[in-house]
Amino acid sequence: MSINKIKKAVIPAAGFGTRLFPATKVLKKELFPIIDETGRAKPVILAIVEEAISAGITEVGIVVQPDDVEIFADLFHNPPTPELWQKLSPSNQEYSQYLQELGQKVVLLTQQQQEGYGHAVFCAKEWVQNEPFLVMLGDHVYKSDIDKSCARQLIEIYQKVNQSVVSLTTMSAEIIDKAGCVAGVWQEFNSLLTITQLAEKPNIDYAHQNLRVEGMAEDEFLCVFGLYILTPKIFDFLAQSIEENSRYRGEFQLTTCLDKLCQAEGMTGYVIQGKCFDTGLPDTYRQTLIDFR
Repeated sequence: MSINKIKKAVIPAAGFGTRLFPATKVLKKELFPIIDETGRAKPVILAIVEEAISAGITEVGIVVQPDDVEIFADLFHNPPTPELWQKLSPSNQEYSQYLQELGQKVVLLTQQQQEGYGHAVFCAKEWVQNEPFLVMLGDHVYKSDIDKSCARQLIEIYQKVNQSVVSLTTMSAEIIDKAGCVAGVWQEFNSLLTITQLAEKPNIDYAHQNLRVEGMAEDEFLCVFGLYILTPKIFDFLAQSIEENSRYRGEFQLTTCLDKLCQAEGMTGYVIQGKCFDTGLPDTYRQTLIDFR
């Protein structure tokens, strides 16, 4: 059976950043600065794009609000003014050139109305076309524990199983109501899981009754790490959700459609060897600045 190469990544970045208000009145949360292992200050979205490119992705579609296209274009497509260029160090001049080359792989897509994460992914349908693709959260950065990036790990699993793959990590029961959570049967303990169910931000009682995974501690569950490889079939379920106005907490969510995709085509979970840093909350953003290196 032939396996389609993963060439495209979709990064939803059209949210309002309400959890980081009032800073997000003046700066998009995806543009908040972090410091990488080299000591370079860069916006969060740049680190995410670099993660995608490190995995062999050749085209990155960033879903933004229409009014924000110019802001993101300035980062990826517009070189510095001659006045600024002259003030940059030789190292930063070289990095500026690298940004222009990276920007050639970045396409800006728009979400006309902010209707949720699932809706943002759906806005990439025409650009993705009929091929599997990588989905990355617009406010999460990743740090691998091995010599392969987190995104690369996931792509290699897809090449083995030839079906949608969701990255996983272990979370305690007290915080699973903030994440997507899965149930399933281990193919390889603490590594590969045949997923049987996905639930969006479940409460503890529901999780204990329906999302237990053999071998996990009583108060630990498998939750979504923040990276996905999805087949284009996901767009059928997203379209159905939007057509039926089927919302969760007022928005069109991705996880509920992932569960339908799982039932239709099967889905593998992979426990990422690495860490995920959430920059979308004040406390976790502060911790990212400390730990990301």
